[in-house]
Amino acid sequence: MLAFCSHSCSEQLFMQMADLMVSEGWRDVGYQYLCIDDCWMAPTRDGQGRLQPDPKRFPSGIGKLADYVHSKGLKLGIYADVGNKTCAGFPGSYGYYELDAETFAGWGVDLLKFDGCNFGTLELLAEGYKTMSWALNKTGRSIIYSCEWPLYQRPLQKPNYTEIKQYCNYWRNYADIYDAWNSIKNVLDWTAYNQDSIVDVAGPGGWNDPDMLVIGDFGLSWDQQVTQMALWAIMASPLLMSNDLRRISPQAKALLQNKDVIAINQDPLGKQGYRITKVKLFFWGVDQ
Repeated sequence: MLAFCSHSCSEQLFMQMADLMVSEGWRDVGYQYLCIDDCWMAPTRDGQGRLQPDPKRFPSGIGKLADYVHSKGLKLGIYADVGNKTCAGFPGSYGYYELDAETFAGWGVDLLKFDGCNFGTLELLAEGYKTMSWALNKTGRSIIYSCEWPLYQRPLQKPNYTEIKQYCNYWRNYADIYDAWNSIKNVLDWTAYNQDSIVDVAGPGGWNDPDMLVIGDFGLSWDQQVTQMALWAIMASPLLMSNDLRRISPQAKALLQNKDVIAINQDPLGKQGYRITKVKLFFWGVDQ
């Protein structure tokens, strides 16, 4: 899956990004999704208990934005949380899973990123992720389901990835990435150390998500940006951009739009690459 994701939320911004994804060739190389992250909501639900967008940021509503995105041949993703509040303190979906799924489907949402803040107990965490999966399926709309279930479970309990894949289309395992090489290296080190438990479960229908590509921002050298793109492709990771398409450099744009690298990432066999050796040099590869 290829997408543009942003915490910077406004109707105008996402309409601009939709325009740029078409005019600058992103859609043509496979980037299909624009994903709204946390902070899009109003502080409270409406009188019927439904989530509602911040009226200043999204004055026309999410449904109208989805219509605009769809008119460009693209798809819209949105953010919610399994607990009683999102990570930024907005209304969570606990106790409202079915209603929220119906709301998202009614708006025409195509992807849900379901975070794990403020979940209560491990039992409630698991129940929440399963219940939202069932609720999304019940709507009859095809909605990609992105989970953070193992990320929040792992400090306390070993994740059952076979079970997680039954409910989620892709899932986060490690802490949020940020625009620095040390952050990317930490993700790679964690992935390599735990590869025996996560690589084999990945494949069509369910993927490990090492978090977003920070290519085109300001914290990485050129070689570090190339390294992230190459290894995310080898790992069959969702390619989720976190940058400003209005200001991205031609060099970074060419890297993110490299059709050969994208083809490796989108290989139909869907096998996740892994670290083969760490003797002096690190080598990563994919089984044939």
